[in-house]
Amino acid sequence: MAKQISDLKLGILGGGQLGRMLIQEAINYNLVTHVLDPDHDAPCKDIAHKFECGSITDFDTVYQFGKKADIITIEIEKVNIEALEQLEREGKIVYPQPRVIRLIQDKGIQKQFFKENDIPTAPFQLFSSKEDLPNCAFPFPYIVKQRRDGYDGKGVMLISNADDADQAFESPLLAEALVDFDKEISVIVSRNANGDVRTFPVVEMEFNKEANLVEFLISPSTYPETIQQKAEKIAVSIASALNITGLLAVEMFVTHDGDILVNELAPRPHNSGHHSIEGNYTSQFAQHLRAIFNLPPGDTRALSNAVMINLLGEKKHEGLAVYQDLERVMAIEGVYVHLYGKKYTKPFRKMGHVTVVDQNREKAIEKARYVQQTLKVIS
Repeated sequence: MAKQISDLKLGILGGGQLGRMLIQEAINYNLVTHVLDPDHDAPCKDIAHKFECGSITDFDTVYQFGKKADIITIEIEKVNIEALEQLEREGKIVYPQPRVIRLIQDKGIQKQFFKENDIPTAPFQLFSSKEDLPNCAFPFPYIVKQRRDGYDGKGVMLISNADDADQAFESPLLAEALVDFDKEISVIVSRNANGDVRTFPVVEMEFNKEANLVEFLISPSTYPETIQQKAEKIAVSIASALNITGLLAVEMFVTHDGDILVNELAPRPHNSGHHSIEGNYTSQFAQHLRAIFNLPPGDTRALSNAVMINLLGEKKHEGLAVYQDLERVMAIEGVYVHLYGKKYTKPFRKMGHVTVVDQNREKAIEKARYVQQTLKVIS
């Protein structure tokens, strides 16, 4: 007799907020969760059935951890791929597949994948070091990214002149032509082992210009249906080309001419899907579990207009976190607060998020702007 889902142990590499929200959903299925994270005080620490403090980039640590799980998944891409490949060879189920994580770990390989599969993206060049940037074919300004290990806006630079190029990262680089875009959007797509695919409605994102990470998200998009269908079709084509099992977030630019260019991928639950907990019939976390356990996908339709605000640590504040004016925002109808269990704050650290739902889109945005201006994470 095949094991029920509640008889299986889910191993999660990474114990941050994504893992925390995944476990909160997993509880509904009586899933046993094991987590590996290098931080003794990781957000998952107190809610996982078993928490192990250790490196997620060390072969032996990841391999030994994975041997104790039935299914292994990730909440961050920076993991030891070789250990996951070995576990997969030995019959362990690893979703997303290690080959997918390997491709996405390197932004240069990711861009080559786009090119080889006719996926629209900004023109790019690859360089082994910043010393090669004088050979860049793009006019100033252009974008430079570290090919590996960049996240939450880190590892990205705007190169406006030769002096900026001299200050670029000391690592292999991806240079991109600067795109004059109207908005950045995201589509989250799920795919299970049977090949069943679902997309979440297109969302629009606003970025904190200083930290270069998502600060404000609106769902669903009000772009014309033709643009939304094009974006969803691109997301599905990428998931199919990767043959991924799990969740895939596809971040894209919409140009002023209505063209769509793919920016980056994330093979896991993603910041651009947090609103789905309250805003959609099925949350991205439930959908990820359905996909990796090869269950039927859930209904991804929006229940309401939903606006998500990232709670970022305030500048000049570092220490024990204090949530200023939490009571004021919680008094507003349709406001849902999610704190990530991080004891200490620092500038621009993701400390939580707030989702505002309202059947009236403008009211949802108005309430969310108030939350954004009122609720502060200080020390």
